[in-house]
Amino acid sequence: MIVKGKVIKYGDNVDTDVIIPARYLNTTDDKELRAHCFEDLDKDFPLKVKERKIIVAGENFGCGSSREHAPLSIKASGVKLIIAKSFARIFFRNSINIGLAVIQSPQASENINDGDDLEVDLGQGIIKDVSTGESFKITPLPSFIQEIIKGGGYIEYTKNKIFKNKT
Repeated sequence: MIVKGKVIKYGDNVDTDVIIPARYLNTTDDKELRAHCFEDLDKDFPLKVKERKIIVAGENFGCGSSREHAPLSIKASGVKLIIAKSFARIFFRNSINIGLAVIQSPQASENINDGDDLEVDLGQGIIKDVSTGESFKITPLPSFIQEIIKGGGYIEYTKNKIFKNKT
């Protein structure tokens, strides 16, 4: 699975309250979540995400409450991948469950800049910064996790598996 795109860069400790503020937790509507994603952290996010589909961040991305709305809002915004030094454990798992690719790489996080163009091979475990020519080795995502992401999340993946087994 290969993900290509330009980078939106954030720092450390980006918590779920700035990813999607609590005042919007009364909805799971993609359009509503997309409209308010990162609004308290980055007013320009809606403009940036039109052309940039990869977030690169520092340590502890997704800390705070365990709300599933946070990765849902990011995915609804069109982001295809988040690379960070580290993730809050529940955010990481929620992201996989809803079909949003997440990769931990301290080296890539420190060396990739805002606006860089990336090509990430999740199966081979390589992040290539096309803008600088640098490459970073990562642990490849297991094939079943790649299938969950490609399938749109764990629920859709499971539905497809059950349906396939019944035919």
